[in-house]
Amino acid sequence: MDSQLKKGMLEYCILAYLNQKPSYGYDIVKNISGLIPITESTLYPILKRLESKKSVETFSQEYNGRLRKYYKITPNGRIILTEFMESRVQVEEIYAFIEGSLTS
Repeated sequence: MDSQLKKGMLEYCILAYLNQKPSYGYDIVKNISGLIPITESTLYPILKRLESKKSVETFSQEYNGRLRKYYKITPNGRIILTEFMESRVQVEEIYAFIEGSLTS
């Protein structure tokens, strides 16, 4: 997969995962990497960008005597995720066009 396309898709995958429940970095990587390859070194800059866009917010919670940083989706993040899903029809039309041009 093209790296720019992958980068954009990762943001939506992260938002979708966080829409299910708040989570921390390692857990996000573990659960998303089966769908699209991701490492922690790729994840954290994306989370930082999503945080600066007000799509996710953080909170700390104690786990085994240490504070763990959690991420949760914001209402703005849910709007972005919904808009992405609404654009799915347009993406499928583009895919069909490209596929048709390859079979001609």
